[in-house]
Amino acid sequence: MDLSELRKEYEEEGIDTANALDDPIKQFQTWYDQAKEAQIPEPDAAVIASVNEEEYPSSRFVLVRKVDENGFVFYTNYRSDKATSFSLSPKVSLTFGWLPLHRQVRVHGLVEVASEKESDDYFSQRPRGHQIGAWASPQGQAIPDRETLISRYKEIAEKFGEERIPRPEHWGGYRIRPTMIEFWQGRPDRLHDRLRYTRESDSWLIERLAP
Repeated sequence: MDLSELRKEYEEEGIDTANALDDPIKQFQTWYDQAKEAQIPEPDAAVIASVNEEEYPSSRFVLVRKVDENGFVFYTNYRSDKATSFSLSPKVSLTFGWLPLHRQVRVHGLVEVASEKESDDYFSQRPRGHQIGAWASPQGQAIPDRETLISRYKEIAEKFGEERIPRPEHWGGYRIRPTMIEFWQGRPDRLHDRLRYTRESDSWLIERLAP
């Protein structure tokens, strides 16, 4: 299958040191808002990459639920494959791709467990079905069939009935504290814009990269 003929010219407004914000988190928030306005499906979806026990790069999509001055927060099972990889090395990368806008944001950083309060607060806001699912699913483990999962879900639902569902100890948040954030904007003739922010103590070094 030859894909070499797939080509598209990028005509969107560029990004440069002259029109970029000094803080990459604020620049990210600006681009994220524009992705929402463009009605891009799930603009909070990002690929997180880590290294597993066999030293293979391992990547998967997560939904980033919070972005602030402390970094990027997402939630998962603490017994999952990605959680295991985080315990081997806290160095991870996160990539957002807003393709209709011809934009990409890459993040390098160190991952850490979010506070229990932060995880509790988020879990309490989740739909009840999602809360039950967090209890029912042994994420990443082999199971005989889908019916096993459905049966477990029903058991958990019956167990809690109409009661409040607490957050399971094996489920919660992670925060990625960024050390580098790169903004990529597609431009005509493949002369794309790339702006890299690198953490230097309490400030950010901004550099333009060749495409």
